[in-house]
Amino acid sequence: MSSKEVKTALKSARDAIRNKEYKEALKHCKTVLKQEKNNYNAWVFIGVAAAELEQPDQAQGAYKKAAELEPDQLLAWQGLASLYEKSSHINAKDDLPGVYQKLLDLYESVDKQKWCDVCKKLVDLYYQEKKHVEVARTWHKLIKTRQEEGADNKELHQLWKKLTQLLAESTEDQNNETQQLLLTAFENALSLSDKIPGEDHQVLYRHFIQCLSKFPHEMARLKKACEGMINTYPTVQYPLEVLCLHLIESGSLTDEGYQYCCRLVEMDSKNGAALIGLGIKALQDKKYEDAVRSLTEGLNESPLCTTGWYHLAEAQVKMHRSKDAVLSCNQALKNVDNLGVSGGSLHQKNLCLRLKAEALIKLSDCESSEEAIRTLDQVSDANNIPGILVLKSLAYLNKGSLAEASKIMEDLLSSYPDLAEAHALEALIHFTKKDYLQAEKCFQRALEKDAEVAEYHYQLGLTYWFMGEEMRKDKTKALTHFLKAARLDTYMGKVFCYLGHYYRDVVGDKNRARGCYRKAFELDDTDAESGAAAVDLSVELEEMETALAILTTVTQKASAGTAKWAWLRRGLYYLKAGQHSQAVADLQAALRADPKDFNCWESLGEAYLSRGGYTTALKSFTKASELNPESTYSVFKVAAIQQILGKYKEAVAQYQLIIKKKEDYVPALKGLGECHLMMAKAALVDYLDGKAVDYVERALEYFTWALQHRADVSCLWKLVGDACTSLYAVSPSKVNVNVLGVLLGQKEGKQVLKKNELLHLGGRCYGRALKLMSTSNTWCDLGINYYRQAQHLAETGSSTSDLKELLEKSLHCLKKAVRLDSNNHLYWNALGVVSCYSGIGNYALAQHCFIKSIQSEQINAVAWTNLGVLYLANENIEQAHEAFKMAQSLDPSYLMCWIGQALIAETIGSYDTMDLFRHTTELNMHTEGAIGYAYWVCTTLQDKSNRETELYRYNIVQMNAIPAAQVVLSKYIERIQNYAPAFTMLGYLNEHLQLKKKAADAYQRAILLLRTEEDQDTYNVTVRNYGRLLCSILKEPTTESLQTLCALGLAMQDATLSKAALNELLKRIKEKDSAFQRCLLTSAIYALQGRSVAVQRQASKAVHSNPADPALWSLLSRVVAQYTQRNAKGGAVAGNVAHILDSNHGKKALLYTAVNQLAMGSSSAEDEKNIALKTIQKAALLSPGDPAVWAGLMAACHADDKLALVNNTQPKRMDLYLALLSAVSASIKDKKFLENYNQSLEKWSLSQAVTGLIDTGRLSEAEALCTKKLKSNPDQPAVILLLRQVQCKRLLQSRKPLPDAVLEEVQKTVMSNSTSVPAWQWLAHIYQSQGMMGAAEMCYRKSLQVASQQGSWSGKLSSLLRLALLALEVCMANISNNHWPSLVQEATTEALKLCFCPLAVFLQALLQFNRKMGARETRRLLERVVYQPGYPKSIVSTARWYLLRHLHAKNDYELIDVLVNNAKTHGDTRALELNQKLSSE
Repeated sequence: MSSKEVKTALKSARDAIRNKEYKEALKHCKTVLKQEKNNYNAWVFIGVAAAELEQPDQAQGAYKKAAELEPDQLLAWQGLASLYEKSSHINAKDDLPGVYQKLLDLYESVDKQKWCDVCKKLVDLYYQEKKHVEVARTWHKLIKTRQEEGADNKELHQLWKKLTQLLAESTEDQNNETQQLLLTAFENALSLSDKIPGEDHQVLYRHFIQCLSKFPHEMARLKKACEGMINTYPTVQYPLEVLCLHLIESGSLTDEGYQYCCRLVEMDSKNGAALIGLGIKALQDKKYEDAVRSLTEGLNESPLCTTGWYHLAEAQVKMHRSKDAVLSCNQALKNVDNLGVSGGSLHQKNLCLRLKAEALIKLSDCESSEEAIRTLDQVSDANNIPGILVLKSLAYLNKGSLAEASKIMEDLLSSYPDLAEAHALEALIHFTKKDYLQAEKCFQRALEKDAEVAEYHYQLGLTYWFMGEEMRKDKTKALTHFLKAARLDTYMGKVFCYLGHYYRDVVGDKNRARGCYRKAFELDDTDAESGAAAVDLSVELEEMETALAILTTVTQKASAGTAKWAWLRRGLYYLKAGQHSQAVADLQAALRADPKDFNCWESLGEAYLSRGGYTTALKSFTKASELNPESTYSVFKVAAIQQILGKYKEAVAQYQLIIKKKEDYVPALKGLGECHLMMAKAALVDYLDGKAVDYVERALEYFTWALQHRADVSCLWKLVGDACTSLYAVSPSKVNVNVLGVLLGQKEGKQVLKKNELLHLGGRCYGRALKLMSTSNTWCDLGINYYRQAQHLAETGSSTSDLKELLEKSLHCLKKAVRLDSNNHLYWNALGVVSCYSGIGNYALAQHCFIKSIQSEQINAVAWTNLGVLYLANENIEQAHEAFKMAQSLDPSYLMCWIGQALIAETIGSYDTMDLFRHTTELNMHTEGAIGYAYWVCTTLQDKSNRETELYRYNIVQMNAIPAAQVVLSKYIERIQNYAPAFTMLGYLNEHLQLKKKAADAYQRAILLLRTEEDQDTYNVTVRNYGRLLCSILKEPTTESLQTLCALGLAMQDATLSKAALNELLKRIKEKDSAFQRCLLTSAIYALQGRSVAVQRQASKAVHSNPADPALWSLLSRVVAQYTQRNAKGGAVAGNVAHILDSNHGKKALLYTAVNQLAMGSSSAEDEKNIALKTIQKAALLSPGDPAVWAGLMAACHADDKLALVNNTQPKRMDLYLALLSAVSASIKDKKFLENYNQSLEKWSLSQAVTGLIDTGRLSEAEALCTKKLKSNPDQPAVILLLRQVQCKRLLQSRKPLPDAVLEEVQKTVMSNSTSVPAWQWLAHIYQSQGMMGAAEMCYRKSLQVASQQGSWSGKLSSLLRLALLALEVCMANISNNHWPSLVQEATTEALKLCFCPLAVFLQALLQFNRKMGARETRRLLERVVYQPGYPKSIVSTARWYLLRHLHAKNDYELIDVLVNNAKTHGDTRALELNQKLSSE
């Protein structure tokens, strides 16, 4: 083929490519190549066509062949570049830079524009491959080329700026050349900016500074750049901030740098870098507080500044805040580790480690020292740095490792003999060994090397402080060095503490000492010794506000279990100030810090005692005595509190423990005497005169021992007088008291004193007390003593002159008492009593005194009664009656006013006389009431014509008059042994009671007394009675002993003894003669054995055998109510029968009837014919003095109100609870018999009243009632439970969830009443209200368990029903859990096993309704409740409502009509309204 043909073929190929006929082009090219294998154009055209046909390998080969043939031709290289740019092959990327370089060479002299374009592409390629050097070099060539071509500044600025953008993002990976090219680019870009200052210029400057800050070796350039930007942009804070941080990190913060920081703070007061700089400057100026404050604020803003943390730690070390310094060092080390350890940061890390170790060593504890050693081990080349070795030795010394510390010290001294720290270290080791002389020499050598170290002066001062005896007396050297240390280091708190010791213990300057202690504590608030000393001295100086301020500051910062000294002292301050609750709280906090400090326990006991918490105080003092058995004070306070609580025997035992250790401890001797005196008074109240005499004798013995040690104490003499006078009412024949001769002026031995001598001794002791201290109280006691002596003389018939003298002395003393305290009603009353005594008879003065007493104290039943006696003695009957009546209204339980009324009734011949005298014996024992009642009983018994009258049956039989009169008369003759009629009446009563031996003794005593009397007739009658009795003793055997033995077994809860005695008794008595007694004893034995059903069966059996005996019917009603409540209906019937058979005997049966009616659910709305409320009201009318009746009335009212709420009617008796509670309290007040029963009844009544008030919404009254009860005695868990119920009721009404603290307090309260079934049920209700159903279930189960243990049938039934209701509530909420339906079924089944329970049946029906509303079983169960008899109206009404819904769901209109008729018949409007609503739908 000729050249012409070749050209033609190439032209055809070019045309084909132009026409996109690439395959044709390939053919033409191949034709050419067949002729000319090295035809450049053909290879280029093949490359173009192959590339367009997506044959990259063929195209690459063609272009490369062409380039080889003619390397200086552009076409092949351009095609190859285009091919590589489009290809994603790795080889293409690798080859492309070479192609671009070739193009640059070819374009350089031909086409500058294309050269620039290719250059930019090459830079982009290098940039992608992160070849930063090539990027920089290539772009520099581009800029140089543009400069040569005459490009303007704007273009050049953009090119330099572009280069900064290309290189600024990857400065970490760049070498020095690249970095220098980058910085040059920044500088040129900044210089070529067209707007200076300007926004773009400012941003570029910022980037330049950011870039410079990454290059540690360019710090000078950075500083210059920052200063340049500051000059250009004086209001921009960024360069200032960078410059400040640079100066801070470089450690070269000069005055110029400080000015930068100040300038930056002016721009931004919260700027971290500026604040850190100011802090460092303050540190340099030794302004450590300012440094800490500024550094802390700055680091909050810039927490990554390692140097800032280091300097903060440094300042904190200077201020001896070692714990804070350790934390700051830890933060600095954390920053260093995060940044990576390089040369500079390694040095910084070593500095931080060293400073941290120094701070740890200052903490001085073993754990910190071990950590310090570990820290120092991390320091590079630590073993070659003397300062590090010194710190390590100090750490070992703190640990107690003297050997290691000594070894390091010796090495340091040999290597660095001029090192002051080494000599100081040696001195510390000697100091630790208590070798103070060597320590002194070493410290002096250290100070010769460096005299400006405060620590050396302090340690040397400490050495002098603890040095030998001579130096201890003269602390001048110690003071000198302490003062030097304080001058050199004003933040060293411990040196100020020792300065305080010096001024306090050596100089005695408390003010200066207090100042030093305060300074020490301000510097180190963990220094308990300084703080305590500062507070104690402030208290001594009577600057209480200062002391309290210190204590409050400490306690506010203290965490739980710390700062015991502060809590204790503040608690003692509050205790002294009378803020007892605050004192308790603080002392409890002190005990949390140290539970074994008996002083804290004693102080806490004092705080409790001061606010009246005797029980808690007792526990505190008991704990204190356990911790320190040698503490006499703790044991004494335990005894004193027990004495206050009336636990005299326990108190005596505690006092005896003290006396065994310390015989001369007067407070214990006094306490022993007081306890025995109080026991004597209690015995006198119970007419146990012999025991009272013994107690007084012991009391006098203890008081005498106390007086032997402290005869100058007035109260001891007064107590002796009280003891001597206390036996004034005892018969003279019984008073033979052994008194120590010391008390009578003899040196040794004892002397027996008769009553008159004892009373005289009491008067002398009162006189001695008055000589020591004249008080109105003692004058009054002396006057009463003279009066008692006069009474005794009158009884024994002694001379009237002595009697008159004593009465005059008594009047004089009492008048003296009145003059000293004219507002004391007791003094006026005593003066009135003495004035109206027969030996004086000044009735006008007596009346005046009684009236003055009443004016001084309005509620004064005693004065009114005495006024009534005065009127009665003067035969002013009406006035006497009014006075006694007023006394009764003020205090219905005061015995003497009732005796006065009885005497008036006797005077006027009233039929109420016997009732009144009997009432006095029920209230309490008194000789006048006893003799009066016995007289009227005997008089009634002697009149045999009235045996069948209603009056006789009531007064004698029903009221058990004979045994009651016999009991009180027996006590009477113990006290008054010279009144023959009393013995005669006692014999007569004992004869009626078949106590024939006792009757014989009584008649014999009466005969002995009447032998000397002139009344022969009375004597003869008594002898006749005695003879008759002796004859009856010879005829019949008695069974009293067996009855007594059986009763004794019951009292001792010995069922075996009681049963054996009863069996013997049954052999001796006839069946019909004593059916009631036999039944009563047998039932009591069964009850003791826990056989409740047997108790009821025994009573039923006795009633069956003796149906006409009302006492048995009454007993049956009582035992049913008490032991088998499930048979309450029968119990109610039995009570009614008892009342019908004998209305008088059946008074008590009315109460039992009402209780049974309540137990069976009888109420005014349910059963009109047989209602509990009417029954109990009738009982109250017949027995107004029986507290149980009023309690029953309260229960009936509550039941009636509850039913009214169920029936949507207004309760009628909401305001009676407080009145009825008052009636119960008044009925049982001062009743000593059946004390436990009365207390239980009062507690129950209180609970019922509070419950009633809660139910009627009167929460404030309920809370006030509980609070009042707790004030008298705070240790009443049952009342606390009631109070919590009231408080929780208010919280629950708010519909808000109860806080955890409230729930915890509720749990605590219930646990203190863990044997109470209602308590657990209430806790379950609380949990239920909070949605805690599982917890509620557990509480109901606990109540069921407690009820089962107690054998409480009602408790078990109520727990089961509540448990079923709880489970049903969950079921009704449609919660899918098989547990709750099973629980409903289980609980109701168990309830039905106990008895037929309508509610249990109804709950089963509701469960079925909830499961399957439309099921046939649902209808069957509901119809059973609605139509079968025996179900309460309220339950039937509810069941009718659910049954109506079921029938409407089933569209059973026939049964709906039947149910609607049933509802109309029973007046169920609710069901009718529901039917109307469902029918309309």
